[in-house]
Amino acid sequence: MDMTEDIEKRTGYHFNDPQLLVTALTHSSYANEHGSHIEHNERLEFLGDAFFDAVVGEEFYRRFPNREEGFLSRIRAVIVCEKSLADKAVKLGLGEFIRLSRGEEKCGGRERQSILADSLEALIGAVYLDGGFEAVKEFVLGIFKDEIDDASSGKYRTIDYKSRLQEHLQAKGIMDISYDIIDEKGPDHDKTFVAGLYIEGKLLSKGRGKNKKEAQQNAAKIILERETDNAL
Repeated sequence: MDMTEDIEKRTGYHFNDPQLLVTALTHSSYANEHGSHIEHNERLEFLGDAFFDAVVGEEFYRRFPNREEGFLSRIRAVIVCEKSLADKAVKLGLGEFIRLSRGEEKCGGRERQSILADSLEALIGAVYLDGGFEAVKEFVLGIFKDEIDDASSGKYRTIDYKSRLQEHLQAKGIMDISYDIIDEKGPDHDKTFVAGLYIEGKLLSKGRGKNKKEAQQNAAKIILERETDNAL
């Protein structure tokens, strides 16, 4: 059984254009090593990110017709994140098929969370180009069925650290709370944001995340943990 047949069996999707699958699993390091004529997966990753977000968002919108935007955003974030994608990529065994440079291979690229997540996003993008929206919708809802069901049932409890911190500090009479993105690292397709949390004008914590909201939540989490230890 070749790579295409193996992945099709694992995911339940048959590619009309197998080259899309090959491109989806080609890391930029492989293309850089073997020549500019080889297409890597960053453009497909961009596309897959958009449709993954849309499919999961629509699913929760339909499942929870009476819930507010904030709840829908939080529950979607449980599924639409790097860890969720990487964990699913591991379960599907995608790591063994990703085309990497020799250097990336030696550095453990097949097990790297960001590479696994990006490859699955690229695969989602490839399914969209190959079969259209209904195909990618069926694909995403199929391979993430258990995670979506668990999130819907409340198994994954999301914590809004920003709201908790604001309530906690306001109860102490502290009203001046603000956040600012103070740094961005990495290429456009794989950025890490650093958010600064300011209380009464003082920078008291820095949080990192793959998006601005996640960075702010992590900055708030740090302060809450300090409060628990009476260290603020």
